[in-house]
Amino acid sequence: MKSNHRFCSLCFLLAVSVCLSGLQTKGEDSNLWRAAAGSVSITPDEPVWMAGYASRNKPSEGKVHDLFAKVLILEDEQRTRLAIVSLDLIGVTPELRSQVEQAASTAGIPPECLVLNASHTHCGPELRGDRLVRFDIDPMYAALSRKYVQDTASKIGALIQSTSARTEPVECSYTYARAGFAMNRRLPEKASFANSPNPDGPVDHNVPVLKLIRKDKSLMAVLFGYACHNTTLSFNLLCGDYAGFAQEYLQTSHPNTIAMFINGCSGDQNPYPRRTLELAQQHGRALANAVETALETKQVHSISGDIQCALENVELHFAPPPTLDEVKASLISSNRFERFHAKAMMEQLEQFGKIPDVYDSFPIQVIQIGDGFTFVALCGETVVDYSIRLKKELSNQPDSIVWIAGYSNHVFGYLPSLRVLKEGGYEGGGAMLYTTFPGPFHESVEERVVGKVHELAKRVRTR
Repeated sequence: MKSNHRFCSLCFLLAVSVCLSGLQTKGEDSNLWRAAAGSVSITPDEPVWMAGYASRNKPSEGKVHDLFAKVLILEDEQRTRLAIVSLDLIGVTPELRSQVEQAASTAGIPPECLVLNASHTHCGPELRGDRLVRFDIDPMYAALSRKYVQDTASKIGALIQSTSARTEPVECSYTYARAGFAMNRRLPEKASFANSPNPDGPVDHNVPVLKLIRKDKSLMAVLFGYACHNTTLSFNLLCGDYAGFAQEYLQTSHPNTIAMFINGCSGDQNPYPRRTLELAQQHGRALANAVETALETKQVHSISGDIQCALENVELHFAPPPTLDEVKASLISSNRFERFHAKAMMEQLEQFGKIPDVYDSFPIQVIQIGDGFTFVALCGETVVDYSIRLKKELSNQPDSIVWIAGYSNHVFGYLPSLRVLKEGGYEGGGAMLYTTFPGPFHESVEERVVGKVHELAKRVRTR
């Protein structure tokens, strides 16, 4: 009898021990995400027409270093997966986004949980074959551009799928530092704005950092951002510019780590000084040092909870388009880009009977990671006013974390704020000359974008 009692007691203690062990494991894992990161070279195999400067007159002539697509897969306890893709490219086209979406869906990642962000290096391949056709570039390069987009989309899709298959437990946390080489580039001059350093213009020098730590305390991935054009360089060699060097330096300092750059609202921000490879390396080192500082700071916000995502297009209106007489006058302009633009307007008149003044395919994305971290991905070359405004308006509590990225999901051209739109100049409307849009946006542009962000932020925060 005594033996049976002892046996039952042992069984009871063993059962309690197993239960407690299970609870402890569950408790530990409940504070952990699952994640994985990966990288693939997307360097063109042959000379291609390069992006970023309309004055280019010859193809690429080699490389400084490889260009990369990188992916971070983050998965919460509900098995919701988020894929953030960083690209050493000028932008993201609808074609590229669409093809990557299809591949991501097979890995359980819906469109609203897929972010594509471009570093906007001006030393990468042109992705818009139709643009090369419009600008009378050798048709061979338009064909190469289309093939490059297809091949790159396939590489990214395969990377997302392979990376999703090897997630492991991680700790996720946020911190930040600062870097100072970006400066507003809209210098008031006469009746317009010169592309020149403006020390009095608005800037955002924050360097947000998301770090993911494996169970063995090693650094799996570091996601970092900055609001600055990747325009230190203007030669014909493929290169990631300062952002490419920053990622390279960080990965050298942290073996077995994937470093990913996310471009912020840098439409009116340039790196200064500019124009040499050595300066691009210096800016890259400055940004990498800022990230290293962030990794060392004790002011770290641990992130836990669920992933909630929302992605919708916002309808943006344009200012009244040019009249038929104005278009005809531009067709014989001495400025070849005015002629190219006027030709595109004539084609729209013939196809639609008018020049459309509304476009409804500008994607806006808001992602809630855990309880206090909101990530906003805006389309286009977004000017810094959006970052400054939205970080203020979305920070609804003292410990709120708000990260605003531009150059995401569809980079069509410049997205000005109302201030920049009214001031005019290149970012305010002049750059529309290089697109197939009729001209500047309507003055409702900022409120429509910000309104959509608030709508989506409310949705993901209340689920």
